[in-house]
Amino acid sequence: MAVKINENYMLIKSNYLFAEIARRVDRFQEENPEADIIKMGIGDVTIPLPKAVVKAFKAAVDEMGEKETFMGYGPEQGYSFLIKEIIEKDYAVRGIKLDEDEVFISDGAKCDTGNIQEIFGLDNTIAVTDPVYPVYVESNVMAGRSGAMDEDGKYDGMVYIPCTADNDFTPELPETPVDLIYLCYPNNPTGTALTKDELAKWVEYARENNSIILFDAAYEAYITEDNIPHSIYEIEGAREVAIEFRSFSKNAGFTGTRCAFTVVPKEVKAYDSEGEAHSLNPLWNRRQTTKFNGVSYPVQVAAKAVYSEEGQAEIKESIAYYMKNAEIIRESLKEMGLSIYGGVNSPYIWVKTPEGMTSWEFFDLLLSKANVVGTPGVGFGPSGEGYFRITAFNTLENTKEAMERISKLEI
Repeated sequence: MAVKINENYMLIKSNYLFAEIARRVDRFQEENPEADIIKMGIGDVTIPLPKAVVKAFKAAVDEMGEKETFMGYGPEQGYSFLIKEIIEKDYAVRGIKLDEDEVFISDGAKCDTGNIQEIFGLDNTIAVTDPVYPVYVESNVMAGRSGAMDEDGKYDGMVYIPCTADNDFTPELPETPVDLIYLCYPNNPTGTALTKDELAKWVEYARENNSIILFDAAYEAYITEDNIPHSIYEIEGAREVAIEFRSFSKNAGFTGTRCAFTVVPKEVKAYDSEGEAHSLNPLWNRRQTTKFNGVSYPVQVAAKAVYSEEGQAEIKESIAYYMKNAEIIRESLKEMGLSIYGGVNSPYIWVKTPEGMTSWEFFDLLLSKANVVGTPGVGFGPSGEGYFRITAFNTLENTKEAMERISKLEI
């Protein structure tokens, strides 16, 4: 006898997208050590943590160094002092009522969107928009909810909902019933958003088909238009069919600090093999208390400072900074005659590659000729072929320099 592996991992045919980008960039840098590479691919922030957050963070660390204020294991679901701020500042102001035990503090939305599938049976049908954030797909492949990848780049057994310029990047409702639906809006990678009416159609579909929407709202802080919902719970009936994921990474610079939260209303239910309904809230709580010891006390204190008056003012400045970068990218690429999407309610700009050029060919062109790194659209799914993602998460100086370099290319 020998130890067996989880063979579902063998179904994943390509390297994790961002690892492959890093590999290509590293190889190019080794071959061209003098190249000044500007990275606009991975959605990592560049502005430091807000001063209010740093101040609170340091004070909490000092508390951990004193016997009287030292904190050991905290509640796996998160400290009440942070959860109360989240409910009041993110939801109550929008007319959304939540109980404290419906909010779960975690170390990242990526972790939660990847782990949430554990509370669902393997025979559920998964639907994803295409292009899609790879974690949604690959975490389900690893769990065993798909077959092999076909020649079109789709995993057998999954339902892919194309989002391209042909349908204005608005996903159409599935033709056949599906169980779990991953939606990310404002969208990563396309940078586009759904209006309240468009999102309401999905909520109604989920209610009619006993489906559950897994709604990733990591970029809601970048919404600028009034008709774009910041939370799926702004839609009537969503509490019955939706789980929402939020993050402090992109609004407050927590990519290296790690803090996020997931909302699981008690009304959201799924069924066992006997047809009996079960609330998912206690199931997610059980998963977290079994496999997760919670976010550290200093990090949660720092996250609470995000909601302070000073913290909110600094965050608004940072978001405005990134959105100015997005405007520069949009206008620069438009002047070159390229078709541009996103960048209005999101820090991502989705670019149609030049005629006849694949997304990886466009990646190689920008890297070799302009020393600029973006993200090939095909890495987000088959409908991403022919598109390219550029992020506004960089300095103003680098953004202007990158656009200057790209504008000189013959494309």
